[in-house]
Amino acid sequence: MDIRQFFFKYRGFTPVPFILVVIFFAQPSLQSFSWGVALMVVGEMVRIWGVAYAGGATRTRNVGAPQLVASGPFGRVRNPLYIGNMAMYTGAAVIANIWLPWLLFAVWIFFGIQYHLIVKLEEDKLENLFGQEYLDYRKQVPRFLPRLKPIFAKNPVSPDVPAAIRSEKSTFISFAVILLLMALKMWYNA
Repeated sequence: MDIRQFFFKYRGFTPVPFILVVIFFAQPSLQSFSWGVALMVVGEMVRIWGVAYAGGATRTRNVGAPQLVASGPFGRVRNPLYIGNMAMYTGAAVIANIWLPWLLFAVWIFFGIQYHLIVKLEEDKLENLFGQEYLDYRKQVPRFLPRLKPIFAKNPVSPDVPAAIRSEKSTFISFAVILLLMALKMWYNA
């Protein structure tokens, strides 16, 4: 199996070992918990914004898309969901309040490599599916660092926030479990 396919297929599970280790050693404080939750909320808001435009296709195990979306956050950056994920993982590391800043570097390096591989796979597939339309989009919209002004979407997509929120159910559950375990750890260590 192509390593890119492996990381794409198991992208929902690769954070689990990291999160388990971090929770085991966590020493959260009220301040680290507050800052970390704020980062996680920002990350989830970015995800909801992106899923509202991209739809449920973001939850698939197959690489591809029914259409090229350049509306909403996708008019500013090609991978808003991965940016949201990075904010959430960073928030979890901040809540843990251990091995800082080394834990943050480890998070950014591991998930940076993972998302680089996944994005390369997705870009190849989108180029095959949408050809020149995707190549033009790719020239205008950065991979990870958002542009200030969005591009004009040739085929605008209307956001569906309620569907995005329903689609994020598993992310909300993961978010809640992490926060509950960290809160218990903070209370137990107090």
